[in-house]
Amino acid sequence: MGAILNPVFILQSHFSGRLFSQGIEGRFTSDSYQAFLRTILAQTTTHLFLIHDGARYHTSQATVHFLAQHAERITVHPLPSYSPDYNPIEYLWKKTKKRATHNQYFKDFALLTVSVEKALAYFAAHPETVLGLFGRYCEESGLELEQAA
Repeated sequence: MGAILNPVFILQSHFSGRLFSQGIEGRFTSDSYQAFLRTILAQTTTHLFLIHDGARYHTSQATVHFLAQHAERITVHPLPSYSPDYNPIEYLWKKTKKRATHNQYFKDFALLTVSVEKALAYFAAHPETVLGLFGRYCEESGLELEQAA
């Protein structure tokens, strides 16, 4: 049986390409999602536009209440059910997978984790690459970058 990588929250800015990520122990929860968003709110003054799926920690009453409390800083756009093609973060996941795990064997789970963390650190240090991925999303979805901004 394969090991499951520790969950990672990721938020990318399609305006600047800035990448925020946070690995967690255990499962995603409303509390861990809200803590991640609080960290981002503390690190930036820009308005956040969240595109997220229907995961329970995105749609729980606690998260809905949190998002309502922060509506002046956060706008939420939920994705339709079963629509990974609409999620721009999937482009980043694909590049992360290619950079971190493609054609590699990991003797230990810890080595896999380190490789993924290094890939995410690379993207965090190269916002122009992340911004380019969002541009590709806009191109493939028929959305113009000006419309997205």
